[in-house]
Amino acid sequence: MTAHNMKLKLKIWRQKNKNAQGNMTDYHLEGVSPDMSFLEMIDLLNENLVKSGEDVVSFDHDCREGICGMCSMMINGEAHGPEKSTTTCQLHMRKFKDGDTIVIEPWRAKAFPVLKDLTVDRSAFDQIMSAGGYVTVNTGAACDANSILVSKVDADLAMDAAQCIGCGACVASCKNASAMLFVSAKVSQYSLLPQGKVEAPKRVQNMVAKMDQLGFGNCTNEAECEASCPKDITIENIARMNRDHLKAKLFSRPEIE
Repeated sequence: MTAHNMKLKLKIWRQKNKNAQGNMTDYHLEGVSPDMSFLEMIDLLNENLVKSGEDVVSFDHDCREGICGMCSMMINGEAHGPEKSTTTCQLHMRKFKDGDTIVIEPWRAKAFPVLKDLTVDRSAFDQIMSAGGYVTVNTGAACDANSILVSKVDADLAMDAAQCIGCGACVASCKNASAMLFVSAKVSQYSLLPQGKVEAPKRVQNMVAKMDQLGFGNCTNEAECEASCPKDITIENIARMNRDHLKAKLFSRPEIE
């Protein structure tokens, strides 16, 4: 049996630029296939807007494969929408029903200013990474991977943390706009592996300091970040980062940059 196309009412945040005052705008959209992705549905809306001579809805997208983290949208109050462990681009319209009203907004955070419509500036994450998310120790030529022993537990934890795609859903879903889940995932990704242990104390202090400087809020352990993360990053990383940060403060004297 072929699924029938849907009619939807969309309430979308429209904002001309970062200095303009935005507002919610209503659209009625027909011909939405349940097999469309959420972004394909927005594409269909934009095609209609082009035909009518209106300004298209601006939104971020790139890979459309759940890898890059660009497709950042609040959908009916949920980061990336109603499907758990799914990015917006991998959300399909079969999760909605004919006649539904869908409210679509950008991430809301001081550190993520809206540039236009659903597009926000997430370069704050890049600044946090630049503050310490790398290894500068001289490792020489590449050596055989088997010569550096890594326990299975640490390797698995590092790989789990490395799944973070930096989409910002954790910030958008947190009432404090905290970036602790993102920062802790990146800190864990590096500090759990032997190559990252050399600069671990300096790294965690630099990245946390930059996070605070950029205006992200504090973590109050309510775990909305974990619940909304499309890659299932756990708040265990936050606990690990807090321990690492405390130890770095107590037992070392890194030069904070």
